[in-house]
Amino acid sequence: MFHISTASSPHRDIATVVEKYGYIPLQPPLGIDLFAEIERLKKEKNAILLAHYYQDADIQDIADFVGDSLGLSQRAAETDADIILFAGVHFMAETAKILNPNKKVLIPDLNAGCSLSDSCPPDEFAAFKLKYPDYKVVSYINTSAAIKAMSDIIVTSSNAVPIVKALPSDWKIIFAPDRNLGMYVMKKTGREMVLWNGVCMVHTIFSYQKIKALREQYADAELIAHPECEPAILEQADFIGSTTALLNYVVKSPVKRFIVATEAGILHQMRKAAPEKELVQAPAEYSCSCNTCPHMKLNTLEKIYNTLLYEMPEVTLDSATIEAARRPIERMLEMSKELGLVSKS
Repeated sequence: MFHISTASSPHRDIATVVEKYGYIPLQPPLGIDLFAEIERLKKEKNAILLAHYYQDADIQDIADFVGDSLGLSQRAAETDADIILFAGVHFMAETAKILNPNKKVLIPDLNAGCSLSDSCPPDEFAAFKLKYPDYKVVSYINTSAAIKAMSDIIVTSSNAVPIVKALPSDWKIIFAPDRNLGMYVMKKTGREMVLWNGVCMVHTIFSYQKIKALREQYADAELIAHPECEPAILEQADFIGSTTALLNYVVKSPVKRFIVATEAGILHQMRKAAPEKELVQAPAEYSCSCNTCPHMKLNTLEKIYNTLLYEMPEVTLDSATIEAARRPIERMLEMSKELGLVSKS
């Protein structure tokens, strides 16, 4: 962490630093209680802190709402806060801005990107889409605002299967950007789709052989997996679902031991909700990998404190992109209500 003297760094100079580094490299005052100060700043500025399940435990514990992409999208759409601080990755903060164009949306570190979103560059996808002029685009929410703006409807891992199943039967579909989720949706719905060839770096490094050995070692354990995992992992799984679905399954299942094939951050909520269950993190192909998302872990309590204090970095989008991207997100939220996937209240 860099040290910047606040006495010699007016607000405009902080903005210059943010432009250079993507975050505020300022050490908070020594001895302060970051938890208390973050709470104070949230109340003072009428700010809400949204955190994804893949954030570090301390960030999850101080957040006003912790959830997966669907839950966070809903909460962002419903909030009456003046400031939305998104402890997640960049596409998530963009989604909050799309749904709240008149609110200030902040992110602790602009460098918190997403390997899956990055695997679908807008210019390349636009050219790909031109090859299928009569196709509709169903995009996973883990993608940039520019891709959302080219889409007909957005889905999450929670609702992709029921939404695709409910789409008009005459729709010919391009599914982007996650090929593994797309293959899973095709298998569950029976619908043919053209898939963009993108993946999540975290969910593609799980080792088939090591998981198979773990299952032999723990014969009483169930393997639960996120649908972004490779097909070979999903074929072994006893249960497949979004992060929220995996959490709920662990809580409600009579099984006492689980091998968990998703980002390690969800284990914190699982242990809080079901402390009596034993959780084994599914191993990666290479021992040096720890199955954590390096982008998610760029967010820290120190960065959250600085972001609230200076109200930077801010996520901004042009009005045309906001308008084009909002329509498919709103279609997703409406269909989710119609299909009974979320409350209509």
